Amino acid sequence: MSQTLLDFSGYIKFFVGLFALVNPIGILPVFISMTSYQAAAGRDKINMTANLSVAIILCTSLFLGDAILHIFGISIDSFRIAGGILVVTIAMSMISGKLGEDKQNKQEKSETAIRENVGVVPLALPLMAGPGAISSTIVWSSKYHGWENLLGFTVAIAFFSFCCWILFRAAPLVMKLLGQTGINVITRIMGLLLMSLGIEFIVTGVRAAFPGLL
Repeated sequence: MSQTLLDFSGYIKFFVGLFALVNPIGILPVFISMTSYQAAAGRDKINMTANLSVAIILCTSLFLGDAILHIFGISIDSFRIAGGILVVTIAMSMISGKLGEDKQNKQEKSETAIRENVGVVPLALPLMAGPGAISSTIVWSSKYHGWENLLGFTVAIAFFSFCCWILFRAAPLVMKLLGQTGINVITRIMGLLLMSLGIEFIVTGVRAAFPGLL
């Protein structure tokens, strides 16, 4: 595995990939609908819980994901290909305007309707820190697993969660400014970026697993 030390642009790429995978702007309508019955203080508490949970989930994947793969005997190249396919699938749903249908089934939606605290489930998991974001984090940590890189990724995850917290805190204003049409447009743009990232994962995995093919 590579011990290459990433430069600042690498961490920016990781951050942008997370932003495209999670697409917090597209999740804004979900957040608002789930917290519409809450006062401002309650909504802020759910916002903090959700983004803190996202940071914990992604950091756990960052530090323990590679070890889990070794326990089950899964190569990082195979996981990279599978993760890339998953990312492309999510991207296609975003481009087609079906955000969330592949992250939360009907039973989960009905269960969350009666829950008082939706910060961890379903906002943090699986809507935000879903399989795509988790697999992407594991792929990056496996390829660049030096402690300097892990520290940089941790900072990027923390900054990402902070940005999501700010965005959700301003959710009513953002929804008013963008409207549903604006959010749909941004979701599709994020989907295109996400598909490019997923294809890059697949190509990298196939090239490593089958050196003579590409």
